[in-house]
Amino acid sequence: MELRGILGAAATAALLVAGGLTAGAAKAATVVISCGALGQELAICQQGADAWARKTGNQVKVVSTPSSATERLALYQQMLAAGSGDIDVYQIDVIWPGVLGQHFEDLSKAVGKDILDQHFPSIVKNNTVDGRLVGMPWFTDAGLLYYRKDLLDKYKRPVPATWADLAETARIVMEGERKAGNARMQGFVFQGKAYEGLTCNALEWIDSNGGGTIVEADGKISVTRPQAVAALKQAAGWMGKIAPTGTLNYGEEEARGVFQSGDAVFMRNWPYAWALAQGADSPVKDKVGVAPLPKGGDQGKNSGTLGGWQLAVSKYSRNKEAAIDLVKYLASPEEQKRRVLQGAFLPTIKALYQDQDAIKSVPIMKDLYGTLTSAVARPATVTGDRYNQVSTEFFTAVHAVLTGQRPAEEAMKDLDQRLTRLGRGGRW
Repeated sequence: MELRGILGAAATAALLVAGGLTAGAAKAATVVISCGALGQELAICQQGADAWARKTGNQVKVVSTPSSATERLALYQQMLAAGSGDIDVYQIDVIWPGVLGQHFEDLSKAVGKDILDQHFPSIVKNNTVDGRLVGMPWFTDAGLLYYRKDLLDKYKRPVPATWADLAETARIVMEGERKAGNARMQGFVFQGKAYEGLTCNALEWIDSNGGGTIVEADGKISVTRPQAVAALKQAAGWMGKIAPTGTLNYGEEEARGVFQSGDAVFMRNWPYAWALAQGADSPVKDKVGVAPLPKGGDQGKNSGTLGGWQLAVSKYSRNKEAAIDLVKYLASPEEQKRRVLQGAFLPTIKALYQDQDAIKSVPIMKDLYGTLTSAVARPATVTGDRYNQVSTEFFTAVHAVLTGQRPAEEAMKDLDQRLTRLGRGGRW
């Protein structure tokens, strides 16, 4: 269901359900939870929420939100700033605790240390703002390289170790497949439109090349480093060659659509795309491999942006106790395992990476533990509630480079000045 259209009805329903109970009956609650809508995300969230409702006797209403993280954050900020109680449980990005945390309940006591110790410590730390646990870890992500195993075998090409290797292999396979009759074949698709997804992609290019993380932990801005500029120049050189110009308007689902239809050699995406590529109706079923994203060069490193989503309970909820109980259920080991088996959503619970059922269902899990623990974080901690502005400035500048509107050196120099002003001269 769409978020904007049903919020008023959801709040009314919650009041009617609570108000219509007999005096002696245990009160039921209607909890409204916002879930993402990438791939199977909404359906699998609905299944988990429905299971909780059956178990507890409460009711739950699941609403979808924009697939663009940038649009979703703007909507959340608008609602929370107004003190709206229309949503009880928010699905929040890994970079939002510092931006939105003041609007959420502290979950630490309700959850307890024993449960929190089951999760990746880095994610728990990320979700803790001023000593308050404002988000419960739910599933985690890191940027990955998807590739066509069959096509690399056909052209006797190895999985690319560097971005230069990727560009060369993409060109060779793309040209060969087009000559063989597939005029739609592309070399590489990724998230290239001007939104948070482009921040993730560009951070991977820059960090893998030793160019820093936009704003460093000490507050210094690193976008003008030669390695950062070189990485963006390299990416701009892909456009219209191995990457279609349409990539400049792609989010996650647009890129997946091209790759899963069989019309791309390589794709950068999050782990959720694995289960869909392996679906019974997928044209590329059993033809897809997954690897760490390439290094910036022989002296570079593999770098995948840390992603993932948390569950937060609104301070303005009228059903806080039930909302917290729903969050605990959805983040439990049993529910996280179900989400692995049904949707390949990577758990935040460490022990599940040793679970044989989970590994059998999602074989890439056995190779992802190291990727997830070493993923590069966006500079949300150092920039705090100004992160969204920092990211917007960054992806706007990168998009201008990719479209050819501005040279990389000029765009990054101007970005450095903008971020300096935003950071009050570096005093983040």
